[in-house]
Parts: sequence; C-alpha cells; structure tokens
Amino acid sequence: MKSFFEQMYFLPKWYHIPLMGVMLPLSFIYGTGMYLRRKFTLQKSYGIPIVSIGNLIVGGAGKTPFAIEVASKFENVCIISRGYGRKSSGLVEVSYKGEILANVKRSGDEPMLMALSLPNASVIVSEERNMAIRFAKKRGASLIILDDGFNRVNIEKFDILLEPKNIANYFPFPSGPFREFYFTKKYANLIAKEEKTFMRKVYIENSTQRMVLVTAISNPQRLDRFLPEGVIDKVYYDDHAYFDEKSLKELLDKYEATSILCTSKDSVKMKNFTIPISEMKLKLIIDNDIMVQIEDYIKQGT
Repeated sequence: MKSFFEQMYFLPKWYHIPLMGVMLPLSFIYGTGMYLRRKFTLQKSYGIPIVSIGNLIVGGAGKTPFAIEVASKFENVCIISRGYGRKSSGLVEVSYKGEILANVKRSGDEPMLMALSLPNASVIVSEERNMAIRFAKKRGASLIILDDGFNRVNIEKFDILLEPKNIANYFPFPSGPFREFYFTKKYANLIAKEEKTFMRKVYIENSTQRMVLVTAISNPQRLDRFLPEGVIDKVYYDDHAYFDEKSLKELLDKYEATSILCTSKDSVKMKNFTIPISEMKLKLIIDNDIMVQIEDYIKQGT
C-alpha cells in the first residue's frame, strides 16, 4: 500500500488537492530558496571531469542504472554517492577498481549495486561530496560520476538531468515531489528523457510460476508495467529498507508462492538468504548522442 503522501506526489487524486493547495505557500518559499541557492552559490573546480547524474523529483528516476551504464563505458572511473539508507556515516570506500571493501549496510543498497555491477570501477559514499572528490583523486581516478548530483550546486560539473515520463504533480516540496522549481531543468547541460533518449530493458532472472513482489524502492508502482505473469501479490517496504529472511519466508508461506520477486537494488540486501529469489534485472539503453556529449566534455576537461 502506498502512503498518502507518496500517492499525492506521484498519482494524485481529487482528495489530495485541498492539502496541496494549503501547502502551496510553503512550496513557493522552498522553491524560491532553492532557486536563490542555485543562482548565487559559487562553483568550485576540482581539476577533474565530473559527470553528474541527477533528477528534480524525490525518489527514483533511473539514476543508478544510468550511472552504471555510463561508468561501464570509461576506465578509471569513481562513482560518488550519498549512500541513502546506509547504516554508517562519513566517507566509506565501497569498492576500489572492482574490489568490494564494505558490506551493504555500510554502503547502502544503490552504491553496493553499482559496486557489484562495475568490476573495473570504484565506488565511494559520503555526505560530503567535496571530500569524496578529493579522496577519489588521491586514489587515482580520472573521471568522477556524481550520483544524484544536480542539486550539488557548489561543484563545477557536467549535469545530466533525467526526466521520467508521465509526471503527474509538478509542484515543489511539500505540495509535490519536486526538489526545485520545474523550470530549473534549464540549468542542466543535458536532459535525458525516458523512452526518448534512454530506454529501460527488464528481464526476470530465475522466474517461477507464483511470485510475490517485495520491494523497497520509491514510487514502486512504476514497476507495474514490467511485471511478468505469475506475480500474485505485491508487498511494499519503505525506500531503502532492509529485509528479514524470516518475514520473507512467512510471505512465501502466506501466499503459497514459489519465489520472492525483487529488483536488483533489493537483491543486494538478500545475498545470503536461502529462500528462492527471482530478480528483475534492469539495463538502460542510452542514446548514442548522450555518450558523445559526455565524451566531448571529458576531452575538453583533460
């Protein structure tokens, strides 16, 4: 079941409108503050190409698979992420050139997925992106990919903004899901639009006849169009939540299911579970023009 606010942000109904209206002054104040921050903050150059993968809305827009796909095309890459949902703080080196150096609770689910998906790249999590950039340079990185970096307005970088399809609520927080006014997308160097300049390709690994979808992602109904036959029910956890194997086993028994279906982001938190797991594998197909623009930026910065 989606929360009231999650539904208001992504699939608003008529009964959300009064609350959205009441909160509009707060949204205007918040959006204005974020706009002034963007306009008047000075950017710092770090002497290394930095490609930011970001979006304007809260929750998922495909940033992690996009970052994985871009990073896979280059050598000596380091991805820097905030590491939302991790059980640690400060700077944590998740992987170094493919060698895993932390567990999923210290890294967070998305950074661990990136680390496992990129055997030749490095991954760092840190609340202080500036500190992480300096650390990555000392470790020999020649390209930084900044995960969820559009609102890191104090860093000089090449901003790629992901724009999902079917946006239903364009208000800034708290009336809507936008972190800034929608028009601030003009500050991006490049806008990647879902199903126009990037496409999602999904296949199911270890599919079974009776699957219960269990996922801890934001806006989970976006998975609906990719679900295969055989999904008998859906169980949603809070974004970035961790899973208990005993509870998942109880779900299997409750629904007489043959496996738990989850996303790759969820799967990294189920690695040592002995229950049957089916996984939704996602790959992004990115328009070649985007890759060319990234390559041009990197060449100009070297």
